This record gives sequence, C-alpha cells and structure tokens, in this order.
Amino acid sequence: MAKPIMAKATAVWLVDNTTINFKQIADFVGMHELEVQGIADGDVAAGVKGFDPVANNQLTQDEIDAAQKNPLHKLTLKFNAAAQGEEKRRGPRYTPLSKRQDRPASILWLVKFHPELTDGQVGKLVGTTKPTIQAIRERTHWNIANIQPIDPVALGLCKQSELDAAVQKAAAKKAAAGEVMSDDERRKLVSTEQSLGMDAEPKIPTAIEGLETFTLSGDEAGEDDDKDDSNYLDADSFFSLPDSDADKDEDEDAAKS
Repeated sequence: MAKPIMAKATAVWLVDNTTINFKQIADFVGMHELEVQGIADGDVAAGVKGFDPVANNQLTQDEIDAAQKNPLHKLTLKFNAAAQGEEKRRGPRYTPLSKRQDRPASILWLVKFHPELTDGQVGKLVGTTKPTIQAIRERTHWNIANIQPIDPVALGLCKQSELDAAVQKAAAKKAAAGEVMSDDERRKLVSTEQSLGMDAEPKIPTAIEGLETFTLSGDEAGEDDDKDDSNYLDADSFFSLPDSDADKDEDEDAAKS
C-alpha cells in the first residue's frame, strides 16, 4: 500500500489533532504502533513539526472522521492523479561532482573497447546523455584532443558486474540479429571471474620470435658438409706464395758463392 510523504511528521499531526488510535495511525504511515505511542508520550520525534495530511492532499476530512468513529477503520491515502507513475520514473544515474569531469574519458573507453554497446547502455553505465556520447563517438567533442580512454570501473563510475551484464546483453542482442562476432569481441565477453581464473598463456620473447620453427635436419647438415669440403683449402697451399724474381736472384748468388 502507498505511504504518505513525511510519514513521521504526518503521524505527529494525527496524534496531536485527532482521536485516531495508535494502530490506525501506525498502519497508515508505515510505522510500528509503539513508535506512534512514543510520539504521544514525547519520547519519539521530539521537535518534529506536524505535517497536515488534509491540507497537503493526502487525506480527506471524511476519512479522518470515519476513522475516529470506527476504531477498526483503516485510513486510505487520497488518490492523487498527478502522483501516478512517480515511483516508476527513473532518471539518469547520479554522478558526484568530483567525478563528472571523468565521464568523457570513460565514454571514450567504452566506445573504443566495447563498440557493441548502445548509446543508451553507455548512458546508464556512466550517467551521461546521448548527445555527449554521440559527440565522442564521432570525435566532434570540444575537448576530444585531450581525452584519454579510462576504464569506468577504475574511475568508480560503475561496477564491474554492471559492465559485464551490459556487454553480455549487447552480445546476446547481436547474436539474435544474426551478426557474427570476431575473436576480439568474443574475448571481451569473458567475465572478470573467468579471466582471473585463467592460466597465463606462454609467450615467446620478442627477441627470438620466429625461431620456434627453426630445425636442423640431416639432409641440410649433409649439404653443408659437402659445401665445406668443396671449399676447403690446405693450410700449406694457403701459405705457399709464388716465388718472386728477387728471391730467384738471391738463390743464384748464394749458389755461386
């Protein structure tokens, strides 16, 4: 059942201005009967000013009269057509003033790493408007040159579970439409718990990348041996140089003497 606004102040007014019993007031304002009795004794709501439910369109005088005459009568909140749908209305997520300057960075991160998210989903995650998202998506934002993408979870703008749920929902919608996801998009759909539980993939150092397929076969070794034998030179032949004319003259002079 709908409750009146300013319930405690309304209870104070009903205790002070009517003869309705504590049980009836407690049921109407959503309080415990002992709390209403404490208001009458002055132990509860000390200093609270009464809130007139008749003047504020919450009760009719006929309803109060009926409750005073019949102790079993339950007070009914007055129908207010202007208040219909107020409980269902949901505005954008509230963002503290200290974090509002970080929203463009988080929007750019979501647009860059999760392009499958709609503008409505991005707006709910970080609490922004569609024109701002569209401006960042099209890179027409006035400060786009100075914006760096930052994870909204790291900035405290949303929870990791909320981000995962939004990504999963977008992926399901994309799959229902018959679109095929790329490998990168599938990797993004892994939840935080799964990614933390995965073993690290072994990676080859960049310095030796490409050498993992290098092998030495017997045939190649044999060919190398043949090439080495054909090009092999004897050490003596390498150091034996042709005789020059000066050496011949010295040899003849030595023989004559």
